[in-house]
Amino acid sequence: MRIVPVNTPTVVKKFLSNYIWEVPSTEKVLYLTFDDGPTPEITNWTLKTLNEHNAKATFFCIGKNIENHPDIFKSILDKGHAVGNHTHNHIKGWQTGTADYLDNVSKAESVIQDRIKNQKSTISNKQSVVPKLFRPPYGQIKPKQGKALLDLNYKIIMWNVLSFDWDKNVKPETCLNNVTTKSKPGSIIVFHDSLKASKNLIFALPKVLKYFGEKGYTFKALNT
Repeated sequence: MRIVPVNTPTVVKKFLSNYIWEVPSTEKVLYLTFDDGPTPEITNWTLKTLNEHNAKATFFCIGKNIENHPDIFKSILDKGHAVGNHTHNHIKGWQTGTADYLDNVSKAESVIQDRIKNQKSTISNKQSVVPKLFRPPYGQIKPKQGKALLDLNYKIIMWNVLSFDWDKNVKPETCLNNVTTKSKPGSIIVFHDSLKASKNLIFALPKVLKYFGEKGYTFKALNT
């Protein structure tokens, strides 16, 4: 039985109102986000698919993966997408002390900012001045951890639509349906550019882009 819902309950968003769950809008705009990359086997495919639909997105990257695949991270920036911090080692906030958690976030942020500074693309200056974005792995973050990150001028980006692409028990058609039936203008939607999610992502993402594109939606990065 699934405990976490596709749509984030209103009571949760009100209780954790300092975090960003959606971007209220009267325009037809959606915010696709991709967690856990960069991953050679799937991130490049994701970038190609987004480009085919003129869509921008936000990639919440693991610091260690950036170190291992700097060229893919560069491609994310080159193509005009936003990037965010997803810790250095994909750690669970509820199982990690605050000091250790902040150190792990800081380590990832150093990797991100170093790569951005070295980036010679036309968007490098724009990317370097946007607010720091952070998404906790598994959505797990203690109140003290969250407060500390907010005090460090991070924007903590959560979601209001989960695709469940990572769940091996979720069929590709269900993953697609989760997004197409639950999204609304301003929704922040979670996908993963990871091997674990690849089967569902490869099925659902092109169809999501086509479905909402035909309805007049645009897809934007969270720094725009």
